[in-house]
Amino acid sequence: MKAINILSGGAAQGLVAHLAETFKTHTGFGIEGEFGAVGAMADKLRGGAAADLIVLTRALVMKLADEGLVMPSSIADVGPVETALAIRVGDPKVTVKTESDLRDVLRASDAIFVPDTRASTAGIHVARVLDQLGIASNVAPRLKIFPNGATAMRELAASDAERPIGCTQATEILATKGITLSDLLPPGCELTTMYTVGVTTRATNAGGAHALINLLTDVNQQQLRQRVGFAS
Repeated sequence: MKAINILSGGAAQGLVAHLAETFKTHTGFGIEGEFGAVGAMADKLRGGAAADLIVLTRALVMKLADEGLVMPSSIADVGPVETALAIRVGDPKVTVKTESDLRDVLRASDAIFVPDTRASTAGIHVARVLDQLGIASNVAPRLKIFPNGATAMRELAASDAERPIGCTQATEILATKGITLSDLLPPGCELTTMYTVGVTTRATNAGGAHALINLLTDVNQQQLRQRVGFAS
């Protein structure tokens, strides 16, 4: 079976998975590729990885277009995703309405599961927030850092820590069994990221890539996008 090759941030993995069968039915194409930290995915494209389509942060997609790696005319926004806190199913819910609340929750956690703090959108933001809260050195021994949010959340679900917590994109939390979204980050610490799609200039199936863009951004899929964690 022919397939569209995709390089995508983990935030879009749940949405793509939900639409894969519909896409196959309508086009005859499967969807193959890789999901991970957006910085790592961008570097793979720069390194020559085969891809018809990318789904990354809008800033990265625009940068890749400037570098001649994405067709500017194909670029479209999929939707915004908020960064949130995750807990294991069955653990007491945490609520963080202020920076002080977030500081207290993170200090009380004996394991903090996050994606790559240098290459992932949420991970980079977590590192900044820890500095902002003045607790980076305090919680550093308890940070559990993984290559992407999906892996971090699976590890959180399997954790035997007493008071673990996770922080990544809402879509990655909602897509992981065994954990639940506990709260969004509070004002002053929040992060909402626009995820954007584009056809690569090396696409071998540009027509199929455009068809997938149309499906990902279709107004008729708005309820699905919201259900998997996009803010609108």
